Amino acid sequence: MAAQQGHDLNCLTIKELEQHAEQRMDKQTRDYYNEGADDGSTLLENSQAYSKYRIRPRVLRDISLIDTSCSLFGAQNSLPMGVAPTAMQCLAHPDGEVATANACRRAGIVMGLSSFATSTLEDVAAASGANPRVLQLYLFEERQHSRKLIQRAKAAGYKAVFLTVDTPMLGRRNLEIRNQFKLPKPYKIANFPEDSSSAAAKTVMDGASSDTDDTEDDKTSTSTSAGEDGRKRRPPSGPISFHSHAPNPTLCWERDIGWLKKECGSEMQVWVKGIATAEDALLAVHHHVDGIVVSNHGGRQLNGALATLDALPEVADAVQGKIPVHVDGGIRHGTDIFKALALGADFVWIGRPVLWGLSYKGQEGVELCLRLLKDEFTLCMGLAGTVRVGEISKEYLVKVDKGGFVSRL
Repeated sequence: MAAQQGHDLNCLTIKELEQHAEQRMDKQTRDYYNEGADDGSTLLENSQAYSKYRIRPRVLRDISLIDTSCSLFGAQNSLPMGVAPTAMQCLAHPDGEVATANACRRAGIVMGLSSFATSTLEDVAAASGANPRVLQLYLFEERQHSRKLIQRAKAAGYKAVFLTVDTPMLGRRNLEIRNQFKLPKPYKIANFPEDSSSAAAKTVMDGASSDTDDTEDDKTSTSTSAGEDGRKRRPPSGPISFHSHAPNPTLCWERDIGWLKKECGSEMQVWVKGIATAEDALLAVHHHVDGIVVSNHGGRQLNGALATLDALPEVADAVQGKIPVHVDGGIRHGTDIFKALALGADFVWIGRPVLWGLSYKGQEGVELCLRLLKDEFTLCMGLAGTVRVGEISKEYLVKVDKGGFVSRL
């Protein structure tokens, strides 16, 4: 029988996409992208959590017209899934975030851009065209850096800022430490042009150059992490690097959300990414954020934290539809999207599968990743007896406990 048009016969699943990427990435990149914190138990549980649920399909329903689309940021997204912000995509493929933006535009899927991208937010905006995009933001202690980034994002038409709130300190990533991970030349953290001439701006770990040459520039442009000077806190200094500037233990609801909303104005929404409890979800509503992303940073922060799918129901129940609730982490199949929506999510975000696609075939590989998940989600919707995203609810799921017993939700 002839192969169905549109299939990549070498890659029919996200698992196979991961295997292809495994062969193409160098060890340092592979370890950086795929590692979780400590022994990686939360990273693993993010994916395993989906296997605790089974779908209850309904039959004898007219499913001849299935609509997978949803509305987000004033536009129609082709399915309730976006590409999550992931750092330094040029490690996976030289075209990096621009290739991802092109793929998202062609698929009609929103893209999130990391503050620590290897392409400028303006270049990504140009590749995106009219397709919506959002900026992931680490709110630095030195506010002027964040303010400049927000102003550029507004000018480039970004629809929202996703404030990462789960990094007051950085989780322990042992392979990153062992490998002494550094961003290789010629790549650099592209969105901080004031530091782009220094070797330190080209690194991730600590501001040390990725080149072994001990140049005078390297000696004078080292980033310094925050510390204490007596009882007065000393903010990080020097060129911006991830390890020195991204963690911010001073962040708080009362001061920082209001400041961020004022900076974003009416042009960009303010979302918080990293909510995992009902208590913080209620605080998000109280402080008038525009949306929540249930996230544990891809299992890279607090090892032993709840899998995001396990945290999702209490967050959704607490919010009661007042603001949108999105979720990321562990999604590897279209049925996972269905399960997350049934448990209360309005939308999901995928991260590592996109990086695997990018490593596999650049833009074409990202398009393949998005197409696989869309095809699987469409099939799941139809076989479960649904034709619109809004019909998906917990009545379509049961939970299986460790003993194999099934219970309705």
